[in-house]
Amino acid sequence: MPEGPEIRRAADRLGKLLVDRPLIEVWFAFPELQRSAATLVGQRIRAVDSWGKALLTRFEDGRVLYSHNQLYGRWMLHARDLPPNTTRSLRLRLTTETHAASLYSASDISLHDDAAALDEHPFLRRLGPDLLTHRVTPEDVTARLLTPRFRRRGLGGLLLDQHCYAGIGNYLRSEMLFFAGLLPQRRPESLAEDELQRLGEVMVGTMAQAFREAGVTNRPAWREALQQAGLPRRVWRHAVFDRAGESCHACGAFIEKHSVASRRLYLCPGCQR
Repeated sequence: MPEGPEIRRAADRLGKLLVDRPLIEVWFAFPELQRSAATLVGQRIRAVDSWGKALLTRFEDGRVLYSHNQLYGRWMLHARDLPPNTTRSLRLRLTTETHAASLYSASDISLHDDAAALDEHPFLRRLGPDLLTHRVTPEDVTARLLTPRFRRRGLGGLLLDQHCYAGIGNYLRSEMLFFAGLLPQRRPESLAEDELQRLGEVMVGTMAQAFREAGVTNRPAWREALQQAGLPRRVWRHAVFDRAGESCHACGAFIEKHSVASRRLYLCPGCQR
């Protein structure tokens, strides 16, 4: 399932195609939304934002289209008259004079009168800040982790909790803990000041790198030789995630696979103590 950086990249791709271009056709697969489709024709999209794994398409009249890809949803961008050759079920299409953005295989879609209405959305109202969209700083992270709600929880479960920070998924959790040098059972309240500061910097930096590099979190110095050898992306993409039994790039210890919060987690027993 795509994580926050992948959704943010999808939002940016949609924005480049749709922002400030009048819509000439809008189509929804759901009757309750299709009744509003004609009122969106002629509208310009002002922005396409992400919040965790949700997309928020903002129209010039203030309305906001919420969509969540869930497990199988996928946006496809294409020329107006050349729809994708796919067996997926079309759920939504936004069409400009030249191009279209089509959402397939997703069912969590809703249209809201204004941004304020999103405060009551059953999914969004439970989300914490998005590390990318909401311009979170390392200092913001450390302050939030030390609040009574989160300070006593193990990091292995906390980093996946979308109430804390939205958009962190399984590969990001393993990578963040590795680069911070922390075991998943550590709690924010138990961290020394330098550990907490490093965790905040790593969380913000790892998310930003994954966004810039399309999901790659490994350090350039560690992956360059693997890339030059022609090895596939899955081999050099991450520092520890999905590398159980392989040597750590930093210390040479064998990467271990564990289950934390019912999800697989990878760590280095040499670097994370």
